[in-house]
Amino acid sequence: MDIAALQAFLAVAETSSFSRAAERIFLTQPAISKRIAALEASLGTRLFDRIGRTIQLTPAGQALLTRSRAILRELDDVKRSIANLAGAITGELSLATSHHIGLHRLPGPLKQFHETYPGVRLDLRFMDSEKACRAVAHGEIELAIVTLPPVIDAPLQAIKIWDDPLDIVVGRTHPLAGTTPASPKVLLDYPAILPGPGTYTREIILKALGPWRDKITVGMATNYLEVLKMLAAIGLGWSALPRTMIDESLSVVQIRKMKLVRSLGIVTHAARTLSNAAQAMIEAVQKSA
Repeated sequence: MDIAALQAFLAVAETSSFSRAAERIFLTQPAISKRIAALEASLGTRLFDRIGRTIQLTPAGQALLTRSRAILRELDDVKRSIANLAGAITGELSLATSHHIGLHRLPGPLKQFHETYPGVRLDLRFMDSEKACRAVAHGEIELAIVTLPPVIDAPLQAIKIWDDPLDIVVGRTHPLAGTTPASPKVLLDYPAILPGPGTYTREIILKALGPWRDKITVGMATNYLEVLKMLAAIGLGWSALPRTMIDESLSVVQIRKMKLVRSLGIVTHAARTLSNAAQAMIEAVQKSA
């Protein structure tokens, strides 16, 4: 089975588009179509249904998807193992991080890494922590520097790098600004501005609210913490933000017996051999903590 054809198949399956798949693996769209046609011919079955502009996996395509990921992941692992024997820190390093961590935690480590290992080409992708963890689990990227999941499930493994305390905040003119330590119940009287449903940070906030978690009113949601900060600062509701982001535009609301903290760190695949470049990046990030 042609490895290049498998790579094309996986790109189309994950993007649901021949054109986006072509951009992803740096080929022309006709080249992608040719590889898919050759793969379908060798297997004797269609892998995609093309209905109008919609592309869907056939049952055969679904069966091949998991196997192709495993084959390509194993091949990458073999290549990394062999390259690691030379001890050189070169090649490509694919990693993902959230916008917040990329802006506030990584500039120093990335600068140091780039200056120390100019032979490494960084494939840096910005995405939500949850999506980044899924990408690591599927073998799409080598490591992620993100908000760590509350529970680390196989095949992922994590290294905690930073504790990231959060505070409940409002704008300076909000009715809750300047209040003395209060019960979480006071938050029920005002709309919340939180990260989106299903995010690790939102779950940390809701869990800290205890029995009040299902009684709050969520007025707005966004996964960009800088936007959450702006919305809270102009008085549209209360939010919870990393302590490192709080400035004179916000007022901290002290809530009794509420401790908000999330863990930031590195997520890798437990069964994947890390490249020398990935190990060097982990060391650079650890030294910055």
